[in-house]
Amino acid sequence: MFYQVQGAPLYCYTGDKAFDAAKPTVVLIHGVLCDHGVWIWQARHLANHGFNVLSIDLPGHGRSGGEAPASVAQAADTIAALLDAAGAQKAALVGHSWGSLIAMETAARLQDRISHLVLIGTAAPMKVSPALIAASQDDPEAALKMINVFSRSTLASPTGAGFWVYGASMALGRKVLRSNPRVNVFHRGFVACDQYEGGPAAMAQLTCPILFLLGSQDQMTQPRAAQPLIAAARQAGKTVQVQHLPVGHHQMTEAPKETTAALHEFLCC
Repeated sequence: MFYQVQGAPLYCYTGDKAFDAAKPTVVLIHGVLCDHGVWIWQARHLANHGFNVLSIDLPGHGRSGGEAPASVAQAADTIAALLDAAGAQKAALVGHSWGSLIAMETAARLQDRISHLVLIGTAAPMKVSPALIAASQDDPEAALKMINVFSRSTLASPTGAGFWVYGASMALGRKVLRSNPRVNVFHRGFVACDQYEGGPAAMAQLTCPILFLLGSQDQMTQPRAAQPLIAAARQAGKTVQVQHLPVGHHQMTEAPKETTAALHEFLCC
């Protein structure tokens, strides 16, 4: 499904379900050099268990038009505009990696309009190695190979289905990068992560319960890097849950069943 957002078409995978204003809505926000497809397990489950699902391609990524966001703040503007375009008065936000920063910033701005916030593979600050930022600009293929090895706890399929996890991730990254010939969305996304400093301040503004879903073997956003956010949320008196999965940075595909179950339980409470 496409919504007209900020003057451009924004693609949302809905789990093949029509939007129903009587149902709760959840927005799934991907990370750098990804698209809606990283949420396929979770999106289908939630869409078949009573939720409106808006699993998006960020602007300038995948099937979505518009200008690729150059900052977390710009991406948060897009999510707020999407909720208006969809007619969603209230929604839960779920974000992975860069998407977690976008979800957090959006929730801080919209406050009572957000019912739940899930931060997967998050960190504050989310600093990116200067060498990796440079490689994403100068040699994207080499940078893509680095992150696809470094960020995973296994290259084998966790489902036993026999598909090649590494190859699938490489193909996705290449597809998303080539979907926007005007802008290197790989480099732009990394810079946006690296420059965002609003995490602790955003935590103080939240009004909804928060789930931190972290990978105990995550080397991209190590669990300890989420501690400043967790501490800030608790200090501000927020309702906080923290769950660790024995996987790396790609929880949605490395532990799809466990991630889906965690989301379902949290969003239904």
